[in-house]
Amino acid sequence: MARGFSGVEDASVEQESCPCGTGQSYGSCCGRLHRGEAKAQTAEQLMRSRYSAFAKGKIEYLMATHPEPQVPASVRRRELRAGCRQTRWLGLEIIRVERGREGEVEGTVCFVARYQASNQRGSLQETSLFQRRDGNPTGEWLYIRALD
Repeated sequence: MARGFSGVEDASVEQESCPCGTGQSYGSCCGRLHRGEAKAQTAEQLMRSRYSAFAKGKIEYLMATHPEPQVPASVRRRELRAGCRQTRWLGLEIIRVERGREGEVEGTVCFVARYQASNQRGSLQETSLFQRRDGNPTGEWLYIRALD
Protein backbone atom coordinates (compact mmCIF):
# COMPACT_ATOMS: atom_id res chain seq x y z
CA MET A 1 0.00 0.00 0.00
CA ALA A 2 1.10 3.55 -0.70
CA ARG A 3 2.17 5.69 2.25
CA GLY A 4 3.45 9.24 2.63
CA PHE A 5 1.80 12.50 3.62
CA SER A 6 -1.55 10.81 3.15
CA GLY A 7 -1.31 7.56 5.11
CA VAL A 8 -2.81 4.49 3.44
CA GLU A 9 -4.89 4.92 0.28
CA ASP A 10 -7.61 2.60 -0.99
CA ALA A 11 -6.84 1.23 -4.48
CA SER A 12 -10.14 2.55 -5.88
CA VAL A 13 -9.27 6.09 -4.73
CA GLU A 14 -5.99 5.83 -6.62
CA GLN A 15 -7.89 5.10 -9.87
CA GLU A 16 -10.35 8.00 -9.52
CA SER A 17 -9.86 11.03 -11.74
CA CYS A 18 -7.48 13.50 -10.09
CA PRO A 19 -9.29 16.53 -8.61
CA CYS A 20 -6.71 18.87 -10.18
CA GLY A 21 -8.27 18.48 -13.62
CA THR A 22 -5.43 16.98 -15.66
CA GLY A 23 -7.54 13.99 -16.68
CA GLN A 24 -5.05 11.54 -15.14
CA SER A 25 -5.86 9.17 -12.31
CA TYR A 26 -5.28 10.52 -8.81
CA GLY A 27 -2.74 7.77 -8.15
CA SER A 28 -0.54 8.69 -11.10
CA CYS A 29 -1.00 12.46 -10.81
CA CYS A 30 -1.20 14.32 -7.49
CA GLY A 31 -1.33 11.12 -5.44
CA ARG A 32 2.37 10.54 -6.21
CA LEU A 33 3.20 13.92 -4.68
CA HIS A 34 0.91 13.43 -1.69
CA ARG A 35 2.56 10.08 -0.96
CA GLY A 36 6.04 11.63 -1.16
CA GLU A 37 7.02 9.53 -4.22
CA ALA A 38 7.70 12.63 -6.34
CA LYS A 39 8.13 16.38 -5.98
CA ALA A 40 6.39 19.07 -7.99
CA GLN A 41 8.58 20.05 -10.93
CA THR A 42 6.79 23.35 -11.66
CA ALA A 43 4.81 25.99 -9.79
CA GLU A 44 1.67 24.89 -11.67
CA GLN A 45 2.17 21.29 -10.64
CA LEU A 46 2.47 22.37 -7.00
CA MET A 47 -0.67 24.51 -7.38
CA ARG A 48 -2.60 21.56 -8.79
CA SER A 49 -1.31 19.20 -6.09
CA ARG A 50 -2.28 21.65 -3.34
CA TYR A 51 -5.78 21.99 -4.78
CA SER A 52 -6.05 18.18 -4.80
CA ALA A 53 -4.71 18.08 -1.24
CA PHE A 54 -7.50 20.42 -0.12
CA ALA A 55 -10.04 18.27 -1.99
CA LYS A 56 -8.67 15.05 -0.44
CA GLY A 57 -7.92 16.42 3.05
CA LYS A 58 -4.14 15.86 2.85
CA ILE A 59 -3.28 18.13 5.77
CA GLU A 60 0.38 17.14 6.17
CA TYR A 61 1.06 17.82 2.48
CA LEU A 62 -0.58 21.24 2.74
CA MET A 63 1.55 22.08 5.75
CA ALA A 64 4.76 20.82 4.13
CA THR A 65 4.22 22.90 0.98
CA HIS A 66 3.33 26.18 2.71
CA PRO A 67 5.77 27.34 5.38
CA GLU A 68 4.16 29.42 8.13
CA PRO A 69 6.70 29.34 11.00
CA GLN A 70 4.86 32.10 12.88
CA VAL A 71 1.76 29.88 13.33
CA PRO A 72 2.04 26.84 15.64
CA ALA A 73 1.72 23.54 13.76
CA SER A 74 -1.15 22.39 15.98
CA VAL A 75 -3.16 25.51 15.12
CA ARG A 76 -2.45 25.18 11.39
CA ARG A 77 -3.38 21.50 11.44
CA ARG A 78 -6.65 22.20 13.27
CA GLU A 79 -7.61 25.05 10.90
CA LEU A 80 -6.77 23.05 7.77
CA ARG A 81 -8.72 20.03 9.02
CA ALA A 82 -11.78 22.18 9.73
CA GLY A 83 -11.54 23.89 6.34
CA CYS A 84 -11.23 20.60 4.48
CA ARG A 85 -14.25 19.14 6.30
CA GLN A 86 -16.43 22.18 5.64
CA THR A 87 -15.60 22.65 1.96
CA ARG A 88 -16.28 20.45 -1.05
CA TRP A 89 -14.03 21.39 -3.96
CA LEU A 90 -15.80 21.17 -7.33
CA GLY A 91 -13.19 22.09 -9.93
CA LEU A 92 -9.99 23.93 -10.75
CA GLU A 93 -9.28 26.11 -13.76
CA ILE A 94 -5.80 27.47 -14.37
CA ILE A 95 -6.09 30.92 -15.95
CA ARG A 96 -2.47 31.94 -16.35
CA VAL A 97 1.00 30.73 -15.40
CA GLU A 98 4.00 33.06 -15.38
CA ARG A 99 7.44 31.57 -14.90
CA GLY A 100 7.72 28.74 -12.39
CA ARG A 101 9.13 26.16 -14.78
CA GLU A 102 11.88 23.64 -14.09
CA GLY A 103 15.13 25.46 -13.23
CA GLU A 104 13.36 28.71 -12.28
CA VAL A 105 13.09 29.87 -8.68
CA GLU A 106 9.81 31.80 -8.70
CA GLY A 107 6.49 31.74 -10.49
CA THR A 108 2.87 32.76 -10.26
CA VAL A 109 -0.29 30.84 -11.03
CA CYS A 110 -3.65 32.53 -11.51
CA PHE A 111 -6.56 30.13 -10.96
CA VAL A 112 -10.24 29.80 -10.21
CA ALA A 113 -11.33 27.09 -7.79
CA ARG A 114 -15.02 26.29 -7.48
CA TYR A 115 -16.36 25.00 -4.16
CA GLN A 116 -19.43 24.32 -2.07
CA ALA A 117 -19.62 25.20 1.61
CA SER A 118 -22.65 25.51 3.88
CA ASN A 119 -24.92 24.50 0.98
CA GLN A 120 -23.73 27.48 -1.08
CA ARG A 121 -21.55 27.39 -4.15
CA GLY A 122 -18.79 29.87 -4.74
CA SER A 123 -15.46 30.38 -6.40
CA LEU A 124 -12.06 31.54 -5.32
CA GLN A 125 -9.93 33.42 -7.83
CA GLU A 126 -6.35 34.03 -6.82
CA THR A 127 -2.93 34.72 -8.21
CA SER A 128 -0.52 32.72 -6.06
CA LEU A 129 3.20 33.23 -5.59
CA PHE A 130 5.41 30.13 -5.56
CA GLN A 131 9.14 29.97 -4.82
CA ARG A 132 11.78 27.28 -4.59
CA ARG A 133 13.01 26.52 -1.08
CA ASP A 134 16.02 28.72 -0.23
CA GLY A 135 16.03 30.15 -3.78
CA ASN A 136 17.70 26.96 -5.00
CA PRO A 137 16.77 26.16 -8.65
CA THR A 138 16.51 22.47 -7.73
CA GLY A 139 14.81 23.01 -4.35
CA GLU A 140 11.23 21.99 -3.76
CA TRP A 141 8.45 24.36 -4.79
CA LEU A 142 6.54 26.07 -1.98
CA TYR A 143 3.34 28.12 -1.92
CA ILE A 144 4.28 31.51 -0.45
CA ARG A 145 1.15 33.69 -0.51
CA ALA A 146 -1.76 35.07 -2.47
CA LEU A 147 -0.84 38.17 -4.47
CA ASP A 148 -4.46 39.19 -4.97
